[in-house]
Parts: sequence; C-alpha cells; structure tokens
Amino acid sequence: MSMLINTLGRYFAGRFLVSAVGVFASIFVLLVLVDYIEMVRRTSSLVNASAIMVAQTSLFRVPQLLEKLTPFCVLIGAMTCYLALSRRLELVVARAAGISAWQFISPALASALVLGIVATTLYNPMSADLRERSKQLEAELFGSAPGGGLQEATGFWINQVNSDGQAIINAARSERQGLRLTGLTIFRFDNAHRFVERIEASEATLEKGQWVLKAVRRYSLDSPPTIQDTFNLATSLTPAQVRNSFSTPETVSFWQLPSYIKSSESSGLASAGYRLQYHKLVAQPFLLIAMVLLAASVSLRFFRFGGVQKMVLSGVSSGFLLYVLSKVTEDLSKAELMHPIAAAWLPVCVGSLTGFLALLYQEDG
Repeated sequence: MSMLINTLGRYFAGRFLVSAVGVFASIFVLLVLVDYIEMVRRTSSLVNASAIMVAQTSLFRVPQLLEKLTPFCVLIGAMTCYLALSRRLELVVARAAGISAWQFISPALASALVLGIVATTLYNPMSADLRERSKQLEAELFGSAPGGGLQEATGFWINQVNSDGQAIINAARSERQGLRLTGLTIFRFDNAHRFVERIEASEATLEKGQWVLKAVRRYSLDSPPTIQDTFNLATSLTPAQVRNSFSTPETVSFWQLPSYIKSSESSGLASAGYRLQYHKLVAQPFLLIAMVLLAASVSLRFFRFGGVQKMVLSGVSSGFLLYVLSKVTEDLSKAELMHPIAAAWLPVCVGSLTGFLALLYQEDG
C-alpha cells in the first residue's frame, strides 16, 4: 500500500504541476501578445523602434504583471487537474483502492508549497529586475528629449526644499527606484516662494547632495533660454526618500525589501507598503496552498452526480472573493488602519479554512 500511495502521489503531483504550469504559460503568452500589440500601437510613429526591441520590452514587462495572477493560475490549474482526473474516473479508481481524498490532495499541497517558495525567492527578484530593464528599453524607445515629458508625465512627482529654495520635480520615467530619472521638468522657487526658472532635462542621476542633470534647457522670466550639457541641482534628499517617492513596493525584490524597510524607518518615512509587500511574499506559498484546497473542494465531485458546472462556478467565485478580500486588507494596511501582518495573512487564513472545512464536510461529514 505504501508503494501504491507513493506512486499515486508522484502521479498526482506531476499532473497538478503540468496543469498549473500550463495555465501559467498560457496566460503569459496571452499577456505578451496583448502587451506587444499595445506597444506596437504606441511606437508606430517612432523611427528608432524596431520590432525586436518592442517585443523585448513587452517580454520584460509581463512577468511582473503575471506575478499578481499566480494564485489564480494555481486555482485554475488545480481545478483543471482534478476535473480531468474525475472525468477519466481516475479518482474513482483511487478511492476504490482505499486512497482517501486527503491522501491524493497532499501531493498537490506539497507542490503548491514548493511553487510558492520558488515564486517568492526566485521569480519575484527576476520579475523586478526585468521590470527595471523594460524601463530602460522604454526610455530608449520613447526618447528623453527635454520637454518631451511635460504633458505626458503624471505619475512621478517630488518636492524638495533646501537652503536655495524649493524645487518641484516632474519625471516622465523612473529607473533604479528613482535614482535615475528621464524626461524631467523642474520648477524652481526662491525662499520667498517666487518663481525663479523652469528647467527641462533629458535625464538626472542622484548623487551625494545633488542631482546631476544632462542635456539641460533653462527658462527664466528675464532672460532668453540657455542650453547646458550638464547642470548640478543641490538637494537634501537621500536615496531612501527618493525610493519612497518614485518606487512602488511591487517593483522591489523580495531580498531587498528588508533593507528598504530599515532605511525608510530610519529616515522617518512610511514603511507600511514595504512591510505589507514583504509579508505578502512570505505568505505566498501558503496562499497557493489555500487555492489548492479551494479548488479541491469544488472539483472532486464525480461527473455522473451532475452539478459540476455549479461547483466550478463556485470555485471561481471563491477565488474572486478572496482577491477582493486581499485588496481590501491591502488598502486598509496602506492607510495604516490594519497591521501589515494581519493584512497579508488574513486572506490566507480565510481561504485555507474555507477550503479545509468544505473538504471536511464533503469527505468526513
């Protein structure tokens, strides 16, 4: 019996991995095609945009988008696996051989745990790195000429105040978590809040105590525009403060999050977003286990009993409600109304208990 269980365990684990990876690969290809079509539309008027560079940009952008869909890939993969086993009566044979539902679910649970660990420790750093490389390719594709980002840039703003006065910085694109900016427009004011000048630059790099601007064009009220190759703008901002303004927690690698949390706290900046992201990644393997339990609770019904469509619909609905719960807890945590640990682990606990109790009722109730 032990050999039989081990053989069936490897078989069920293999079938689950094939289904989950297949769903993941299918969604990956679909997202790459959709993103590539959108990038082709956006770059159709650019002379320097080659098809290979556009495809590479889309390929580097998608992994981070797909990372958020990993739990649903596991949910759909597990449901597909168990429905296929049930349709071919393999589950009937396993039950007839004395194998309980808990025994042929265990291999999928162990596989989901391994997938979650790989997703957290390997896939997340890779997707963050590829996202940074895609930003560099986007900067090359769309260019960073002075003034090119004034009307288009809406997402990257930072305000700095020092002894020279105030400077409001607007950047079209951000790289290296804000340490390098492209497509800049800067509005400078003196200590009396009077307008001094507007500066447009192709790029800026944060160095110790200053922003180093390149390809600069300066506009003032009482003199004609001036063009400079470089210009140093004094700043009191630290790398931690810049990262907090220009980077989102989702773009930071799992292995870098502890240092980001520490630097944000030492600088007196809010670190709730980074803490939430860190605990979400730590909880990700257990979230995938919860998805397997939910999938098993709605996919083990035999086809001859009917009602399979309703069970599948209920499984998809459960996954959607779990996603809504995770978004609500995430927003509460970012608003500092819920502790990041509670926000990250509450969906895991709810999903796991729901799937476990449903299976317990079906199999032993």
